[in-house]
Amino acid sequence: MRFFSDNAAPVHPAVLRAMAAADELDTAYDGDRWSKRLDERFSDLFDTPVRALWVPSGTAANCLALAALCPPHGAVVCHRDAHIQNDECGAPEFYTHGAKLMLADGDGAKMTPGTAEAVLGLARYDVHQQRPHAISITNATEYGRVYTPDETAAIGDVAKARGLGFHLDGARFANAVAATGAHPADLTWRAGVDALSFGFVKNGGMNAEALVFFRPELAEDTLFRRKRAGLLLSKGRYLAAQLFAMLDDDVWLDCARASNAGAAMLAQAAGGRLVHGVEANEVFLRVTPQEAAALRAKGFDFYDWGPGEARLVISWNQREDVIRPLADAIAAL
Repeated sequence: MRFFSDNAAPVHPAVLRAMAAADELDTAYDGDRWSKRLDERFSDLFDTPVRALWVPSGTAANCLALAALCPPHGAVVCHRDAHIQNDECGAPEFYTHGAKLMLADGDGAKMTPGTAEAVLGLARYDVHQQRPHAISITNATEYGRVYTPDETAAIGDVAKARGLGFHLDGARFANAVAATGAHPADLTWRAGVDALSFGFVKNGGMNAEALVFFRPELAEDTLFRRKRAGLLLSKGRYLAAQLFAMLDDDVWLDCARASNAGAAMLAQAAGGRLVHGVEANEVFLRVTPQEAAALRAKGFDFYDWGPGEARLVISWNQREDVIRPLADAIAAL
């Protein structure tokens, strides 16, 4: 009955089993046999050589990636509703030691080449302003919208033409892959992405995310940044083991397909109440305060999202018998 956040979802049994299997003496930090194989495993997934680092949160992944792409005197272009702008307590500026976020527009929290260029065109490129060094997009976005490979590549072309780094916040990257049916490479490096924050916690993981560099040389300084930031956990094998568990047998995709399907069920029931198109596992509805109260009176838990709106998030483990009562309640409003 709780649809307020996929961050609160249970841990997938495969992840718990993998952590138990890693519960033995091994080298500390990232010297264990699981951590040492992450580069190879993620390189296989993306069909290209990568460097992959575990980190304990999506904020850490985002901010370490941006620090690798943008100096303190630089700027990062992102959507004004991006997580790095609104929900990370200034961490991007902190980890980059002062880089500025330049805010672009776009429907459903999706930037377009045009809205990115509009912001980039405002920069004077003189010593008195912070010069853009990177573009960051989110897939799936904060409003559950998905960039296709072509849309991602169009932003990548802007970044390439201007000599900028390209970061992808993939807190719900699995949902984007499941929604598009695209190969993970087509939503990342083939579209020009340099660094990916690959989310697992929202999708069945416990406390491990992956920071994937498609320009492997970016990882070298990031290893030191991770340590300096207090993010190099001494028992990193438990984080690495989680990532392997999610990737093995496509657990990450199965979980994302399930949560996307649940959101589609709610979208069908919502009809004209939808604020944004439903493409991943988030649903935004127009509801009056009275209607929201009526849903809560039936035991459903969700976030209010601005005046007259509600956000519903489907988690990987919520099946039809759990989602159907909410869909029926929405349809009956």
